[in-house]
Formats: sequence, structure tokens, C-alpha cells
Amino acid sequence: MYYPFTWSKNISQLIVLIILALILGMLLDNYMFGVTLSTLVMLGFNLYQLYKLNQWIRQSKKLSPPKVHGVWEYIYEGIYQLQRRQRGKRKELGELVKRFRKGAEALPDSVVIIDNDATILWCNRLARFELGIKWPDDMGMRIDNLLRHPEFVEYFQAGDFTYPIEVPSPANPRKTNEYRIMPYGDDNLLLISRDITRVSQLEDMRRDFVANVSHEMRTPLTVISGYLEMLPMTMLNDDPLAYKAIYEMSTQTRRMQNLIEDLLVLSRIESSSERIYENIVDMSRMFQQINMEAERLNKDKRHVIQFHIEAGLNVYGVESELRSACSNLIFNAIRYTPDEGQIDVYWSKSGADAQFRVVDNGDGIDEKHLLRLTERFYRVDKARSRDTGGSGLGLSIVKHVLNHHNTFLEVKSKVGQGAEFSFILSNDLIPSDSPYKNNENLPRD
Repeated sequence: MYYPFTWSKNISQLIVLIILALILGMLLDNYMFGVTLSTLVMLGFNLYQLYKLNQWIRQSKKLSPPKVHGVWEYIYEGIYQLQRRQRGKRKELGELVKRFRKGAEALPDSVVIIDNDATILWCNRLARFELGIKWPDDMGMRIDNLLRHPEFVEYFQAGDFTYPIEVPSPANPRKTNEYRIMPYGDDNLLLISRDITRVSQLEDMRRDFVANVSHEMRTPLTVISGYLEMLPMTMLNDDPLAYKAIYEMSTQTRRMQNLIEDLLVLSRIESSSERIYENIVDMSRMFQQINMEAERLNKDKRHVIQFHIEAGLNVYGVESELRSACSNLIFNAIRYTPDEGQIDVYWSKSGADAQFRVVDNGDGIDEKHLLRLTERFYRVDKARSRDTGGSGLGLSIVKHVLNHHNTFLEVKSKVGQGAEFSFILSNDLIPSDSPYKNNENLPRD
């Protein structure tokens, strides 16, 4: 049983020892000899206890301490209690590690733990199968020496793990893996690999199907539209039913043609391999062209449309895509804002970046719709969308364009208070020789 350390008991033992030394000195008629002898006895006893302590800690397999009295009893008991606590903590830590490993083994993804030197510390069983890691032979190897695909090596060494990367599997080139890397602990990284072969194949099939069907439908619709345009409407004035039928067919044919054109644009953007840093887009000239198109579309609506364009603020990008994104946002504002409304288009600096905004004073959008606006064919008001001829793909096109340019669409709106659609292009997309470029992070000569 453990007894707490008390000064009074130990001081009393020391006093008893001093009295015995004095009595021994008095009997021998030599107090110095008595004190010296008592000191040597105490020193020998302490040395012996140190020897026993060393034997117990280093060589003995017994957890319980040796039997002893006095001060050393408290020392042994203190070490014993400390060992018990440490063993309890080690046991808890061991159980925690076991639970972690069991959880990692149960994951449907490959998991690899990497230290700050990019060396492998641990991986689960699926990582050994899917990534070809040999365990424990490859422990301590650099991850970029085992996963040698150039895109992965470039992605890993760049150190920007904001987005995942998709590359062929090292164990089977016919498979596609998605790699995500995130900080883990103080100095470690957690690499998670997921087999997305099936998802990738389905996405490719969907994209090809939409592109092929849309392309094939253009020809019959063009033929139908051509013949409908050849029919003079004046000849049908005497037959109201025929007039209405030809008018409706012409309207719906144009609507189908617009839908197919949007599908083809969306498919082209999704499969685009054009690099955004290859060309500089003259944004002022692009907005001049969009302005002319907007005026034609606005003829019946009679909105007040004002363009606030910062001249010379050009960016790297794909001009056809940026034109499509900006025009879709402006044309949507024209279509869905009640007649004689106010629409403002802004292209200007926002801090170090470039910002595009379209602000209208229309009916606004309920908050419950905001997160779904960029879904394909999603409509806030289906009846109104049919009346305006919208395809339901405009904002989906905008989303894919902005994804290609590493940004996103932001929507602010309240019912009855209009809407604001905006996006920001980062300072990295502003050419280095532009007067609008933020050069603070560039190297100096």
C-alpha cells in the first residue's frame, strides 16, 4: 500500500540516527569516529538502495518494487505509481492505434500516411493492392518514387492540395484514381486514393452521349426550321388553326435549336483542353460586343443597361468561354427582370483581383433556390422560363467556365430586392505587364 511522504517521520528518523551516533561516540569516547561511522553506514545503505533501484528498473521483470523502509520506500512507491500510470497510458494509446488501424483497414479507399520528408510511414491493406506498395519493404521510401506518374509528381511537389487530382492507377493503367492529400498531425500528410474508374467512364459516356445526340439533332431541326420559314404566314391567315400550328412549331423549333446549341457549348467546355494561360483576353472589346447583343435582346424589355468597364483590365483565359459566361449572366438579367428595369454590369479591380458583377432590380430569387441555380435544367419559375425561351443550361455553362478558370459563381439575392451575380478572377490571371497587376509577390531584380 502506498503511504504519502511526511517530513515529520523522516526528520524523526534522522534525529534518531544522530542520537545513536552520539551515543556510539560517547561509548567509544570519540564523537568524530561515531559520526563518521554512522555517515559511512548511511552512505553504504543508500548506495545499496541505488544498486537495487537500478536492478529493479533495468533488469527485474517484476512490476512491484523491492521491500524497504524509510525514505527509499517513498522513492520506490513513487516510481511504481509512475510506471503504472505510464503503462496505463501506453495501453490506452495501443488500443487507440489498433482502433485507428482497424478503421483505416475498413475504409473503401487507399490510405497512406507520409511524413514531412515525403517518406511513407504507414498504409492500409488496400493501398498495398491498389497502389502497389510493398509492406514493410517500402516503409521509408518517398511516395513520389513509388507513384511516378508525371502529373502526380508535379501535383505533389507543387504543394497545393486544394483540389484533388485524377491520374491512372500505378498498379493498373486501365483504372483511374483520384488522389486527395491533406495535413495530418503536426508534420504529416494523409494521402487518400479512390478508384473512380466507373464514375469516370459514366461521365465520359454521358458527355459523349449529350454531344453526339445534340449534334445529330441539329440537322433534322435545321430542315424543319427551313421548311417552316419557307411557308408564307400570309397564306395561312384564313385558317387560324393552321396559322397557330405553324407559329407554335416555329417557336418550339427555335427553342430546341437554342437548347441544342447550349448543350453543344456545355459539352465543348467540359471537354476543353485549352490552357487558360495561352491567350490574353481583351475584356473591353469583348464587353463592347456583348453590349451590342444585349441592346438587341433588350429592344422589347426597354431596360436601362449600363456597363461600367475598367479599360485595360485584361486577363489570361479562354475568350469564347469567358464571353459565354459573361453574356449568359447579362442576358439572364435582361430576360428575368421585369420591363423597364435597371441593370448594371461591372468589370473592375477588387483588391488585387479582377471582379465581374451583374446587378439588377428585378423580383429577386428565394434563398432556397440559390444553391441549385447552376444545376442543369433547374428552373426557379418553370412557367416564366418557358415564356422567356430559356434552356435551363445558362448558369450551368457559367459554372463550368468558371471552374476552368479556377473560380466560382457567387449569387446574392432576396425576394423583391433584385439579384447580384458575380465572380472573381485571381491576380494570377492578370498579365504581368498590366498596370493593374499586383507585383508585390514577384521577384525583384
